[in-house]
Amino acid sequence: MKRFFYFQFFLLCSAVAFGQQNADAIRRTFLDANTGTVLVASHRATHNVYPENSLKAIQESIRIGVDIIEIDVKVSKDGVPFLMHDRTLDRTTTGKGDPEEFTWDELQQLFIIDKGKRTSLKIPSLKDALELAYGKILVDLDLKTDKVEEVIGVVNKTDTKDIVFFFDSDYKVLSRIHAADKDFMIMPRAHSIEQADSAISLFDPPVVHIDFSFYNPECVQSIQSSYARIWINALGDADKDIKSGKEKRALKKLLQHGANVIQTDEPQLLLQALRERGLHP
Repeated sequence: MKRFFYFQFFLLCSAVAFGQQNADAIRRTFLDANTGTVLVASHRATHNVYPENSLKAIQESIRIGVDIIEIDVKVSKDGVPFLMHDRTLDRTTTGKGDPEEFTWDELQQLFIIDKGKRTSLKIPSLKDALELAYGKILVDLDLKTDKVEEVIGVVNKTDTKDIVFFFDSDYKVLSRIHAADKDFMIMPRAHSIEQADSAISLFDPPVVHIDFSFYNPECVQSIQSSYARIWINALGDADKDIKSGKEKRALKKLLQHGANVIQTDEPQLLLQALRERGLHP
């Protein structure tokens, strides 16, 4: 209920504001789970065009009109948050080993590898990523670290609290973020209806991440009754259908019970399919 009243107050302020930026409009929709709009989240930004978790992939997501970018966050040995998914540097950079065992200066000596080929791109800092996203898009921070204080520090320093939400399946980590500032937006991952109910009670989140194993009307009703959105992944078979022109079958599976945020590796095709059906502005 607290989020509902915050949302109403936000709407009132926005109504009299001049020159609202795109991120404000997306945030309003994001916080209103009762709209018919299905939001699109680009997995590791638009990595089917540019390298995953790169500034170019973020910029491409903004260009094509994605609502949310999902990016992965780690923290260097000397406390600098940066973007990277894997536990090692091996697949996506010219380096090897645990990325959190390197200083930021050492990480900046490496180059990003994309689809097996070395690029001229460097590993981006979280600060640079959030400054690029500011005012344009929402950001799902997938925490690949337990050094959350450093991550929170960058969010505060870049004044991006309104566009960022924190994602993790570890509720102890999310509780530390919630304790730091109860106004931070949090997306807990649930693995059952019971865990979804627990997440709602703990965090009063604007969105809950679920999977197909318990995606059913009972689960959706439980989440929607708390004024939260339902996040589902198209990653895998649904994305394959979208890519091969079978978007009707993909959307039937993804939307059948009322999920209204979809994470995808095919953001441009998914946006087009949703717009054709009046489900995305």
